[in-house]
Amino acid sequence: MSLASLEYLPYLDDNGCIPEDVQRKIGVYAIFDQGKELQFVGYSRDIYLSLQQHLVRQPQKCYWLKLQTITRPNRTILEETRRAWIAENGKVPIGNVADERSWIQAIDVKPMMSEAEKAQYLAGGELEQSKTLKKAARRIETIVKQQLSDRGVAMDLRFNPKLKEKGLLDLK
Repeated sequence: MSLASLEYLPYLDDNGCIPEDVQRKIGVYAIFDQGKELQFVGYSRDIYLSLQQHLVRQPQKCYWLKLQTITRPNRTILEETRRAWIAENGKVPIGNVADERSWIQAIDVKPMMSEAEKAQYLAGGELEQSKTLKKAARRIETIVKQQLSDRGVAMDLRFNPKLKEKGLLDLK
């Protein structure tokens, strides 16, 4: 199915949640910003979980969706559909090239550390560094959660506490 033939779906429903009918669904999805410009095309064995991660990582770029589900996992079909949608778009979305890391990997808090946090991190031993990373991760988590709240997100999103010690934020 072509990307153009699919209808735009709101990323968040009226309750500030990702539509639950995509839970545990396998398929390809396209994410659009507020102006309906394609930002990222991906595929997943659980579209819902993937959409949650993208929303946390890129809250200001996740406003509209298009998706196509399949009943059984088939990487070839998923990859071919993804490639076809990107080709149909005429250019590779920023989230699939230069900005891909920020769409698909945990949020790394190290580049967002304050000067005081960086100094404390560099001066400390392994235990102190872990504590500094965890503290910085909690600070950044508060900022991310505020951005999500400002965006209208009402879902309960929990970050993996073990990753915070490594300076990473990712949903549990």
